[in-house]
Amino acid sequence: MIIDCAHYRDGCRQGDGPVPIEDAATLHGEGGFVWLGLFEPGPDELARVRDSFGLHELAVEDAQTFHMRPKVEIYDETVQLVILRTARYDDEREEVDFGEISVFLAPTFVITVRQGVASELHSARSRLEQRSELLHAGTASALWAILDSVVDGYAPVIAGLERDIDQIEATVFSGAVAPTERIYSLRREATDFYRAVHPLLAVVATVERTAVPQLRPYLRDVHDHLLLINDEVGAQRDLLGTVLEANMAVISVEQTKVSVQQNATMEQLTVLATVFLPLTFVTGFFGQNFGWLVGHIDDFWTFLGLGIGGLLLPLVLLYLWLRSRRRPDRPPTP
Repeated sequence: MIIDCAHYRDGCRQGDGPVPIEDAATLHGEGGFVWLGLFEPGPDELARVRDSFGLHELAVEDAQTFHMRPKVEIYDETVQLVILRTARYDDEREEVDFGEISVFLAPTFVITVRQGVASELHSARSRLEQRSELLHAGTASALWAILDSVVDGYAPVIAGLERDIDQIEATVFSGAVAPTERIYSLRREATDFYRAVHPLLAVVATVERTAVPQLRPYLRDVHDHLLLINDEVGAQRDLLGTVLEANMAVISVEQTKVSVQQNATMEQLTVLATVFLPLTFVTGFFGQNFGWLVGHIDDFWTFLGLGIGGLLLPLVLLYLWLRSRRRPDRPPTP
């Protein structure tokens, strides 16, 4: 879908509304440059753009593929393809949405192909249209505006990830267990964000070296901001690794507490079963209907001696045995 198409000459936009693709293909040879903006175009629409501006088929195919890393490719010696990764933080889902911008850059035209919702460029175009002194620099000024907008969009992502990391860090270091899946998810998002930011340093450095002197200070400013963001996202990755290790330690401590509690419960049950084992044997033995037992236990004292005494004796022996087991070993006498 075509978002906007404009012809820029003498430092300002020519005309009021968008320019059709067919007219833009002829206007870019009449001085100035044309900026065509596309959002998730289909194959047929890209084919029209390719035929109108004479783009290399491999460059168009590259623009349709979602890349993991920013890069710069040169086609036909005059056309550059610059791939940028965009990012946007979603506060409701607490996740990072990624997009991509493919920029076809030539002396007489700029074509931007946006993929994903996190790739808005209206503000970049509006900002550049208010800087007529930069528009005089040609298509490189449009590339600067795009780079500046993309890098500025990274700051809210850093802030959003920082809030999430602070919450997880506070939970873990308070001694509570944080969801391990959430930490892994944050680590994956920070890693994906790092893959979008770090390679862009080389892209901006390449553009800065080849830019006209008028734009180099502005590109250097973009490069400085990008360096700060790169350092921050690298620090966030390292911090998430530390938080993950700390959370594993907290989980291990909690599991140890549960294990100790289970061992104490098993010890109590074992003692209880040990107490009742001889009692069960004695009561079972004297509960048999043997003639001798029936004929000789016929008064109270015999019952008291054989019955109650038979119950107390194993209990006393068990107590003495358990007490001797718990007595600490004495050191040998010299």
